[in-house]
Amino acid sequence: MGTCRVVIETEPQSGVRNMAIDEALLEAAHEQGLCTVRWYRWNTATVSLGYFQAESGASANRELAGLPLVRRLTGGGAILHHHEWTYSCAVPATHPLAQSPSRIYDLVHEQIIAALADRGVSSASPRGTKNPAAEAAFLCFGRGDPRDIVLSDHKIVGSAQRRRRGTVLQHGSLLLRHSEYAPQFPGVLDLAPSTVVDDGFVSHLGESIGGIFGVPQTSAVHDGHIMNRVTALEPRYRTLDWRRGVSH
Repeated sequence: MGTCRVVIETEPQSGVRNMAIDEALLEAAHEQGLCTVRWYRWNTATVSLGYFQAESGASANRELAGLPLVRRLTGGGAILHHHEWTYSCAVPATHPLAQSPSRIYDLVHEQIIAALADRGVSSASPRGTKNPAAEAAFLCFGRGDPRDIVLSDHKIVGSAQRRRRGTVLQHGSLLLRHSEYAPQFPGVLDLAPSTVVDDGFVSHLGESIGGIFGVPQTSAVHDGHIMNRVTALEPRYRTLDWRRGVSH
């Protein structure tokens, strides 16, 4: 299966830059066959809208009003990126797992569950059932998908995908603590306070997820070509209207 580059970004970035990097990685997967697993953070509390969501949902939520907004390439509900780590996987169309992209959800979530178990959180598990009553919730962590990772009946990981010409981009969020902007959603450290989720934990998790796709190769930075594309892509993420057909 070749190699998979693993990038752990400990320096938080803006929502615009984070989304531009992920699109550049999706392009690199399509054009160069580059497989990348990336873990990253956000430099301020930010709401990322799912690809098909209208921005009116954020303005209608009093707690979220005034927070920066950015639109993701992936679908699903809005995510409040605050006390959490975000991951992305960019998988080339030539990779065997790109032929059954729903399997990527299961494999990545299995690695997260295993990593949490290594830190003493043995009760994290897939939700296993769907919650139709929550499908319309604006925030991702208010929705209920069978693949969600739950801890004490609370969702701590949710993921979504975008597929472009056979190439797969998967996003996910590992919620560490509740945010004052969404206190109804506790994170791992609220539910299991003795757990240590540090940079070492995330690096280990990056390596284990990278191993799903091939031999993991850790890199601290992105190459110059990708960063040039990031610079070119950033302006489009400064607006929420860059995709055709968004309703308001």
